Amino acid sequence: MDRNIRSVDDVLKLMDNLFAPGADRWTSGAGAWWDGFYADRSKPVPFFVAKPDESLVSYLDRGLIAPGRALDLGCGPGRNALHLASRGFEVDAVDLSPEAIAWAEERAREAGADIRFHRGDAFAEDAPAGPYDLVHDSGCFHHLPPHRRVSYLALVERVLAPGGHLSLSCFASGAMGSELPDADFYREAGLQGGLAYTPESLRWIFSELTEVELRRMRDEPADSPRFGEEFLWAALFRKTDKDVSGRTGHAPTQ
Repeated sequence: MDRNIRSVDDVLKLMDNLFAPGADRWTSGAGAWWDGFYADRSKPVPFFVAKPDESLVSYLDRGLIAPGRALDLGCGPGRNALHLASRGFEVDAVDLSPEAIAWAEERAREAGADIRFHRGDAFAEDAPAGPYDLVHDSGCFHHLPPHRRVSYLALVERVLAPGGHLSLSCFASGAMGSELPDADFYREAGLQGGLAYTPESLRWIFSELTEVELRRMRDEPADSPRFGEEFLWAALFRKTDKDVSGRTGHAPTQ
């Protein structure tokens, strides 16, 4: 008889196991699935291109974010990590897949970029700890089951420096991803390729952060030096400074 639930982490792990075998895309055990995904580099997968997100480039070009320490969550083949390094950031990049990390390291060597790549679970105790001025996530968040938003928000709170930014690209409702209610994913025992989000849901989930910008990613042509797919949201949030009483020092945007 098992009576082994006594912490939030125990509950989260229990809920991980409610999904069908093979449905996991988010724990350390999912590395093998992602290895298979990245094994054929010639596949026509949009984000296999060696181009940074157009939204990330735009934030930098407009001065919405400035160089500092950056964490690239779910870095894949390293396209955004490479751009951040080229723009003066000190970059840590993490991914579950050894295959993805190997590809990213190859790209970094070819570019002469100094990036610290980490193979593993970004939520684990031995993951990069920050503090970071920027956390960039292009495609990780929408592959998390609903209960792991708790882990995600805890990670952002833990590693993001006061005044730092979260840059997020995720599936847009009505364009890409599953629109099932949260509870139904546990009945289906799978994520159906990823979760779609509305602007309202993103604003609610990240309500402890200040919204800087939330828009659809701009579609970029094949010959563009930037990656852009309009089935994604591009969001930029700022972690507000707090005084000792815990009150935010900045009013939220309307």
